[in-house]
Amino acid sequence: MATVTYDKATRVYPGTEKPAVDQLDIAIEDGEFLVLVGPSGCGKSTSLRMLAGLEDVNGGAIRIGDRDVTHLPPKDRDIAMVFQNYALYPHMTVADNMGFALKIAGVNKSEIRQKVEDAAKILDLTEYLSRKPKALSGGQRQRVAMGRAIVREPQVFLMDEPLSNLDAKLRVQTRTQIAGLQRRLGITTVYVTHDQVEAMTMGDRVAVLKDGLLQQVDSPRNMYDRPNNLFVAGFIGSPAMNLVEVPITDGGVKFGNSVVPVSREALAAAADKGDRTVTVGVRPEHFDIADGEGGGEGAAKSLSKESKDAPAGLAVTVNVVEELGADGYVYGTTDVGGADKKDLVVRVNGRRVPEKGSVLHVVPRPGELHVFSTSTGERLAD
Repeated sequence: MATVTYDKATRVYPGTEKPAVDQLDIAIEDGEFLVLVGPSGCGKSTSLRMLAGLEDVNGGAIRIGDRDVTHLPPKDRDIAMVFQNYALYPHMTVADNMGFALKIAGVNKSEIRQKVEDAAKILDLTEYLSRKPKALSGGQRQRVAMGRAIVREPQVFLMDEPLSNLDAKLRVQTRTQIAGLQRRLGITTVYVTHDQVEAMTMGDRVAVLKDGLLQQVDSPRNMYDRPNNLFVAGFIGSPAMNLVEVPITDGGVKFGNSVVPVSREALAAAADKGDRTVTVGVRPEHFDIADGEGGGEGAAKSLSKESKDAPAGLAVTVNVVEELGADGYVYGTTDVGGADKKDLVVRVNGRRVPEKGSVLHVVPRPGELHVFSTSTGERLAD
């Protein structure tokens, strides 16, 4: 087992000036499951390949345990990689695929057989050891690829989008198996995915990248509750956080015809940057529905209103309703005071969903607001 350290690691591809990965700084603990996540082209796979020795490191360093592996070849790094496309040998049986790396390393046959059988038992593959990959399902092939990594007993597992070729149901099932297996084996794991739901459900910590730059590395809960900036706020969470630019007013921000209180520290930080507006982030589940329309009431009645006649908050015209049983999600549009309409997503009671074309009046719960600088995108003090 080992720690993994990216120490200002940088990768610049030949013929380009902008780094694909720019001074990546992450310290991964022994036995930790770290997930690298971000949109296509953000540098997450390049970061993994730098650790694997498949990409050059043009600046900084990478360490596994106390060893500087920055310029070591892959075979000397004591890592095992699980790829998106399984990379199994089609002419070999499952057992031969799982034990191939050990065979190349000169391990004796009886030891290989024992390690393969032990890994097959862990992965529920015992009855498939004599089969060839073409006779297996996608999920079984991925488990064989995992088994091949396990038998090597490496210091670090590297996984590059291993579930992206599986259907939705199997992906959920397999990600649970991988997370449980990693915790059981206790092997330090770096896992790359573009799927933020995968990242949030699997990782001990999550690192979000954008354009080669690390945006935030944190536990899934802290990432969800305290995103560092607008990018992380909009990327983490499904459905995504609603982000609305609103004017600052006395005691808070103006949200439709209501004033929603925010902390003095956040307002002072915005004033220091010269912002006259802030961007407020609200999760779909953190809206209250005024007058009991389609869901909870709560804070909607306690906020100040400029008009005694109009319901509090924003009037949201319902365009689409997704009914999920216990919950429902309203996708609607609203006027927040600008020239353009703003799309909003609001979670409602699944037993009392509004009709398409109807109007909901919503206000964010004061304690659940995320406030960001409109000019820099950075999170302001809570």
